[in-house]
Amino acid sequence: MLTRLPIMLLAYPEIFLLAAGCAILVIDPFLKDARRWVSYALSLAALLGCAVLTTIVTGMTGGQLATTFNGMFVSDMMASTLKMFTYIVVALCLVYSRVYMAERGLYRGEYFALALFATLGMMVMISANHFLTLYLGLELMSLCLYSLVALNRDSAVSSEAAMKYFVLGAIMSMIYGVTGTLEITEVARGAARVLQGDHPSKTVLAFGLVFVVSGLAFKVGVVPFHMWIPDVYHGAPSAVTLFISTGPKLAAFAMAIRLLVNALQPLSGDTPQFPSGWQDMLVVLSLLSMAIGNLAAIAQSNIKRMLAYSTISHMGFMLLGLLSGIVGGNALSAAEAWSSAMFYAVVYVLMSLGSFGMVVFLSRAGFEAERIEDFRGLNARSPWFAFIMLLLMFSLAGIPPTVGFYAKLSVLQAVLGAGHVWLALVAVLFALVGT
Repeated sequence: MLTRLPIMLLAYPEIFLLAAGCAILVIDPFLKDARRWVSYALSLAALLGCAVLTTIVTGMTGGQLATTFNGMFVSDMMASTLKMFTYIVVALCLVYSRVYMAERGLYRGEYFALALFATLGMMVMISANHFLTLYLGLELMSLCLYSLVALNRDSAVSSEAAMKYFVLGAIMSMIYGVTGTLEITEVARGAARVLQGDHPSKTVLAFGLVFVVSGLAFKVGVVPFHMWIPDVYHGAPSAVTLFISTGPKLAAFAMAIRLLVNALQPLSGDTPQFPSGWQDMLVVLSLLSMAIGNLAAIAQSNIKRMLAYSTISHMGFMLLGLLSGIVGGNALSAAEAWSSAMFYAVVYVLMSLGSFGMVVFLSRAGFEAERIEDFRGLNARSPWFAFIMLLLMFSLAGIPPTVGFYAKLSVLQAVLGAGHVWLALVAVLFALVGT
């Protein structure tokens, strides 16, 4: 059931976080170094306040689909769940990175403000029900992440920015030209109308679909749009890598659901009207990502680059859950498949949080625990850290009985349920390579 609520009610968490970020920017210049903890505490309090407001909004809507701002902003159970995990992940990132950033002279108000504004962008992306809203959230998040990456050293992310601007502009132009709307739910209806009969705009719609999938692939970081991930993960300060490897993945997953499932489900493929669609594209992207991600990770000596390539393979595995939701144009089993993909995304983000968090914990002033050889003798120095790192690596590899194994198992069950037996076998093979 679709409910339209009074304007701004659903966006109270976003408005609150915006106000908190602006307050930190105003207050921090007047704080001495010894009182920088005030900005830190305000950031954590802001995230807690967002969690409370999101809980209240979810209670008011009953977890049902509700929209505001003329249908451009949506609240549903998926949005609420992903937002809550985003708050948790961002808060832990700030906690983990406190000592690291202080030792390097980066414990400043702009770090906390940028982190909060990036989180705001993620929240807008998660609740976007319109291409312009999605664009706004993506730009806010991306520009803040670029600034965070450049806090301490230069970063080569300009190619991603240029590609993103081009792709998103092409997406909106082509899809608006064919369907006459940028509202995601209306785009789905417009696409379905175009597919009826021999409509002359089918080709334009197909090109728009290619740009949609390309833009998603760039943001998620799957092959062949993955080259920025190892460089950015390696080049950024470890605390920033911790941040950009976690929360943005949840926002990217939400963007994939909103675009492919809510807007472009008629273009999924495997139907007489559109025999080859985004499902086939995701199959290719998924297989390439699992193959190259796992094989390249084995050859790395830098743990941040190794985890970066591991991210590529994990995102490829997550795509399997997305593409398994529709069989022959039928979405009867979609909820189970897409739930498995969301479960996998959340589990991956938590494991990535733990893995990069260990890198941050073990680093100190003048020493970055980035090379695999830096972890030599960890068991002798700190048995508990060594044990936790072992569990995290086992979970990332999907070894039972860790939660990573059950995440992989849920996705494989969805793939088998969709009848893609060969795809499940190939995924298992690549998972074995990754161990």
